[in-house]
Formats: sequence, C-alpha cells, structure tokens
Amino acid sequence: MSNVQNMSLEDIMGDRFGRYSKYIIQERALPDIRDGLKPVQRRILYSMNKDGNTFDKGFRKSAKSVGNVMGNFHPHGDSSIYDAMVRMSQDWKNRETLIEMHGNNGSMDGDPPAAMRYTEARLSEIAGYLLHDIEKILFRLLGTLMILKKNQLFCQLLSLTFWLMVQQVFQLVMRLISRHTTWLK
Repeated sequence: MSNVQNMSLEDIMGDRFGRYSKYIIQERALPDIRDGLKPVQRRILYSMNKDGNTFDKGFRKSAKSVGNVMGNFHPHGDSSIYDAMVRMSQDWKNRETLIEMHGNNGSMDGDPPAAMRYTEARLSEIAGYLLHDIEKILFRLLGTLMILKKNQLFCQLLSLTFWLMVQQVFQLVMRLISRHTTWLK
C-alpha cells in the first residue's frame, strides 16, 4: 500500500490531460484551418492531379497512386496514405468526396476497405475544380523561386493554393445558386 498517493481529482486530470494534449499537438497531423485538409490528403490530391488521374479519365489502381504519393511526397508508409485516400472517398464521412473509388471502400458499419491492390481510384469532379489551375497558381506564387523544385515547396504553398481555390469555387457556387434560386422575402 505504500504506492498509494493522495491527490485531488483536479490535479490528476490536469496532469494527465496536459500530457495527452501535448502528445496530440506534437505527434499528430492536424487539419489546416484554411482548407480542412491534413498534409497527407493534400499530397494525395496533388499527386493524383499531377499524374493525370482525374475524373474525366479512367480509374487507376489505388496501389499505383499510393506508391506515387509515397515515392514523391509522403515517405511515411503506405497504410496511412491508403487510409486517407479511402476516407476521402467515403460519402458517409464527407459531404463532398474528393476521390471516387471502385471496389470496397469500407462501410458505415465499420467494415474495413479492401486492400489497395483490389481497388481503383481517381479524383472526383469537385477535386478537379479545386485543382484546375494549381500549376498556374504555383507558378505565380513561386515567382523567382522557380530555381527550387516544386516538390520541395508544394507542401508550404499548396495550403494557400487550396484556400484560394476554395474561395473561387465558393464564389462560383454562390453565383450559380443566386441565378437559379428564388429567394423568399
């Protein structure tokens, strides 16, 4: 019984939560406030767009897309990349899916998705709109820094680019809605 310590619940919770929150902040990739995407999600979208794996073309094996992302932009293991890709394709988790997927991408009941070698994926149409002018915007933002490889700079600049693209898409959608909707007064 000598290991028993008398401590208040407030002290215990403060200490434990402090350690836990420090771990979460330091060790996990949090979504960016500007676009709501985690770094791995941005890298997947950029890589698929760069490879031409878009909504107007056929589906490609998910394993190929995951390999391209891992080889060029996100060297942290294929499972985290595939999990992020699957989540972006699940319409019950996102209002708009950024990736279309053929094959088993899990279920609302918690069933796991099929292995990446059995599924095919491509960017959705809305992701195509978000990424439409990304090369032009990157070029404009880079200016005199074009000496450096785009791959090294894209992580920092892509977040800003997405924010600009989201604003443009939102303005376009609002214009379309205002044209085709009668507002109640």
